[in-house]
Amino acid sequence: MINNMKEAARSLQNDFVQKRKKDGGKVVGYSCTFIPEEILHAAGLLPFRLRGIGTTSMSIGDSYFGAVNCSLPKCMLQLAGQGSYRFLDGAIITNGCDSMRRLEECWRKASEDYPGTLPEYYKYFAVPHKSVDYSVEFYKEELGGMMETLEQHFKVKISEDSLRKSIRLYNEGRTCLQKLDELRQNRDVPISGEDAMAVLIAAHAMPQEQFIVILKDLIEKLKKAPSLSDGKKRLMLMGSASDDMDFIRTIEEAGAIVVADTVCYGSRTYSVLVDEQSDPVHALSSHYLTHSICPRMLGYYKTRRAYVMDVIRKANVDGVILQNVRFCDLHGSENGIFERDLESAGIPCMRLEREYGPLSETGRISMRIDAFMERITDPVFPINKVMYQDPEVQQHLHSK
Repeated sequence: MINNMKEAARSLQNDFVQKRKKDGGKVVGYSCTFIPEEILHAAGLLPFRLRGIGTTSMSIGDSYFGAVNCSLPKCMLQLAGQGSYRFLDGAIITNGCDSMRRLEECWRKASEDYPGTLPEYYKYFAVPHKSVDYSVEFYKEELGGMMETLEQHFKVKISEDSLRKSIRLYNEGRTCLQKLDELRQNRDVPISGEDAMAVLIAAHAMPQEQFIVILKDLIEKLKKAPSLSDGKKRLMLMGSASDDMDFIRTIEEAGAIVVADTVCYGSRTYSVLVDEQSDPVHALSSHYLTHSICPRMLGYYKTRRAYVMDVIRKANVDGVILQNVRFCDLHGSENGIFERDLESAGIPCMRLEREYGPLSETGRISMRIDAFMERITDPVFPINKVMYQDPEVQQHLHSK
């Protein structure tokens, strides 16, 4: 089971995607968690989270983006330009950040020089940066426009009933992932952080129906599995998009176990379920804008901090690794604030800047992690109760 997850997480055209294509199904890639998978699923499409894995050159990415830019969208563009994403029947790019916003333009331009590399369905999808009534309505209108273009291009009908069924299905997946988190947060941890990350990536790289079946079976087996956490420091991984399981293995080889995360390809998408009772499009709009812990959302740092503190408490975390992809302004800036606040709360932190893609800095990263592990001496961190007296922190914790 975990091998199925790893296979889906380590490759683009995994067995599940290939079977969907062989059966005549359509696959649509999307660049950001702010694009609801439920809508693509309700249209009979396979949602596929775009990633930049497997790049061995940055010739195309550097040509259109330039060298001084986040390496994640550059890796995506590299794969697109060299034809690795030809299996996609569509792609939706959004303004997750400025660099990801430029991916839409760069991919379109690169396709002029590399014909056949732009999917027939190709759309830019605008997402607001605040969660207020008027932005939720704007986002709802954008969802409606996207649904219309999907219906027209793929000759399908996205009905209210199909949307409700998709919401229920993805809520079931979120519930299963919450149960996996509970197992990771236990004193005896039955799954490594590397394997847990494979599960989280696979959730957005294979049909949700199959993912849920495999995950339920895995959870039952993990309930009886031996502990992997004896004598190991319990770490939390935060920051930029990270889908490199080798990076997590490097962390765990230093005598740690990653028991929680808030990275973009990880645990950001399932802490809260989508409302199944109200209008489905409005429910999706409200959910995706209101329950995000991404720093692209302006004015909600205290809410994100409260969420992080809650996870740290539940998982009994000994230390936090605040990593960010080089030139990631959003996480690079917010990680500094998190370091200040978490350290003041007695939680050891390490800030680590790295490139996205193949782990080419293994020696430097291993040395940094080893030094951080030496710093963590007390397995029970002295949480500063002052942080929990903050009204916004209290409001978040009481709503859990």
